[in-house]
Amino acid sequence: MPVLSRRAMLAAAPALALPTLVRAQGAWPTRSIRLVVPFSAGGAADSSARVLTPRMGETLGQVFAVENRTGASGSLGGLEVARATDGHTFLWDASSHIVNPTLLRNLPFDYATAFTPISLVVLFPSAVAVKADFPARTLAEFVAAAKARPGAITVGTQGNATAGHLGLLAFAKVAGIEVIHVPYRGGAAAAQDLASGAIDAVFTTLVSAGPVVDSGRARFLAVGTTERVESRPQVPTIAESGYAGFESNEWAGLFGPAATPPAVVSRMYDALAEAMAVPANRQRLIQIGCVPVGSRPADFARFVAEGRGAMATLVREANVRAD
Repeated sequence: MPVLSRRAMLAAAPALALPTLVRAQGAWPTRSIRLVVPFSAGGAADSSARVLTPRMGETLGQVFAVENRTGASGSLGGLEVARATDGHTFLWDASSHIVNPTLLRNLPFDYATAFTPISLVVLFPSAVAVKADFPARTLAEFVAAAKARPGAITVGTQGNATAGHLGLLAFAKVAGIEVIHVPYRGGAAAAQDLASGAIDAVFTTLVSAGPVVDSGRARFLAVGTTERVESRPQVPTIAESGYAGFESNEWAGLFGPAATPPAVVSRMYDALAEAMAVPANRQRLIQIGCVPVGSRPADFARFVAEGRGAMATLVREANVRAD
């Protein structure tokens, strides 16, 4: 966690930034809006941002400049926004936002106080998929196989401390199974090894595993959303497969710096909601594997706070490390 002196600096930062933001509020926005995505271009989070920002820019009368600032599990991009005082810099972050506070040490900012939540934009459903010749056809059969051979079934994820890894840990706990975690550098790499038969299963995003399932080299057993996914309506949820209340997904959300005025938050949210209401945008989000959400700021703030607490408990109990 951040050392005391840096926490003190962070606590002072909003007070220093506030006058600048308040002055900009009346005519906001007065110039292009910088949207920092702390992940690679072409990835799920980046792609969802690029679907929606053109229409958001039209609504607000300014161009959105999407900037990929990668590194340190997304915290480098987070830092860029946490220290922004220009009133026109925002963050398009993912689930690492609620994991990093526990996972990373000596961060130069505090995730809990450095940002203003604006909206949970989309979910990227997690999914359990198995290789084509794996005997299980349902999640119940997969759990039975894992219990019959504890510590023998291999399950790939996007990597250590990723949403897939944490989702796998949570599911293994509620299902009472022991499997071998195989971390990869991304969900696509895990899916390719699933397709070749090198691993038995994956717990990764629906979009990452989709191509190998569509090719017939793997099959889905369940998804991690609370309701069935529009793009894969035939795949049951983990919750309806015997684990009521279970949910595990990657997501993308919109944040501003801590001192973002309420009027600016409202305008950003309204622009986002309008962009998400465009049928072509909604369909494109679904096509790239998203579940559109567009939650209100207060709801997103609760989601982030609750998720941060849950992830802190899971990371500590499972002794998860970044490396």
